[in-house]
Amino acid sequence: MRSPRWLAALLALLTLVATACASEADDDPVAEPPIDATPEEPADGPVEGPNGFVPDEIEWEECGATECGVLDVPLDYEQPEGKLLTLFITRAPAEGERLGALFVNPGGPGASAAEMAAVLPMILPGEITDHFDIIGVDPRGVGGSSPIDCGVEATELYGVDPTMEDDADREAVLAISEEYIDDCTIRYGDLLPHVGTADVARDMDAVRAALGDEQLSFLGFSYGSMIGQVYADLFPENIRSMILDGIVELGPTGLEAAATQAEGFETALARWVEHCASDCEVSPDALGAVEQVLAASEQPGGIPAPGADRAAGPGEANLGITYALYSQQLWGSLDDALAQALEGDGTRLVGLADGYIGIGDFEVYFAVNCLDFAWPTGDPQAFFDAAKAAGEESPHFGEAIVVDYIRCADWPVEPDPVEAVTAEGAPPILVVSTTGDPATPYEAGVRVADTLETGVLVTNEGDGHTVVADGNDCIDDIVTKYLVDQEVPEDDTVCD
Repeated sequence: MRSPRWLAALLALLTLVATACASEADDDPVAEPPIDATPEEPADGPVEGPNGFVPDEIEWEECGATECGVLDVPLDYEQPEGKLLTLFITRAPAEGERLGALFVNPGGPGASAAEMAAVLPMILPGEITDHFDIIGVDPRGVGGSSPIDCGVEATELYGVDPTMEDDADREAVLAISEEYIDDCTIRYGDLLPHVGTADVARDMDAVRAALGDEQLSFLGFSYGSMIGQVYADLFPENIRSMILDGIVELGPTGLEAAATQAEGFETALARWVEHCASDCEVSPDALGAVEQVLAASEQPGGIPAPGADRAAGPGEANLGITYALYSQQLWGSLDDALAQALEGDGTRLVGLADGYIGIGDFEVYFAVNCLDFAWPTGDPQAFFDAAKAAGEESPHFGEAIVVDYIRCADWPVEPDPVEAVTAEGAPPILVVSTTGDPATPYEAGVRVADTLETGVLVTNEGDGHTVVADGNDCIDDIVTKYLVDQEVPEDDTVCD
């Protein structure tokens, strides 16, 4: 849900967390290595991909520090001879003996996996980059893969009040949403039914086939964990290894998932408040500072922001605060922004909101979520009612997070919800979940690990959204041994 917006990867690349590791072991047959860690020799040419589709071979070119290429795939895999769309792919080749390809996805929906694949080799453990090509496939509609670009700017979408105090607030939200939906429909009506996670997973398998590999490995952050689950269900035999970090749970409705996420942000806020008990600018009443700033943003004209292009209204304030809760590295920025806002200057608060907005493509974010989850379509009031209920449980963020999905009330494509999967026949799948994750709450990872037939839970006791490649030695050691040596950790391993 909102977590799955690209922050997974980009924050993971920035945040460094000192850790130690402990295990709580259970004897579990799933912990046995599924296959030998032997190198895979690519076939001489492409092999068969999804639904019998045989892709062309990718012609690689130099793209800065990596290689890049394109691949034409079916718009609709049920009609492989029909319209095509073009995927953009980057590759950082293995530096030593190649064990295979490690596909990566930073989340979103809307973040560029191609960009991530160019950066991730710089921070992944060397043993991984020695043995794996790092592959980033921009999901359809994102980045270089037939991108969707609707006319309404994200600053406009989030420039309205997400909490409904009166009819004017409601009318403003519905008006900007209608404008946004109409523009997306006019520009991309043919593509919108085909940007769901199942087709993204099929695209990944088409790229695997184009590489000539019988199997792939996958590292998916946040929404990338959803791609991984769907891929594992569709193509379990095509997986060598899979790591999911920051877990999106399949099965709940969209409104249920949004409300659960709001609870995660309330938990993260409480942890930040505890952190700020004594040594922040807004100490000793950090929670009071948040509430005062949110209230001030609701005043006519919002909080003046002379150093920004607009004032900090309720949309910017809510977005900026939630963005800063994604990572401990942003906690100091939140403190600074709140202290400045209390002095009557919302410049830094707007800057935080813009930091969030600048990470990914919002068009794809809603196009995927409105398609992949069940929503009360045609009934905006159901969204507003659910938002008020979420606000009762999560008073600082619940209403705003749920109202964000009002776009799905009148989305032009009927939902085709992705159900929970067991991925029968897949090798052991590492499910990494962080206890203080604000965007994809820890309990979702616990449930997904239990639902997957071969799920192996790895708990990170800490704060922030996602942890692999964050500098956590315990987590990175587990991931490296799993990928390179096919050494599967015991279920319920704990790092702190």
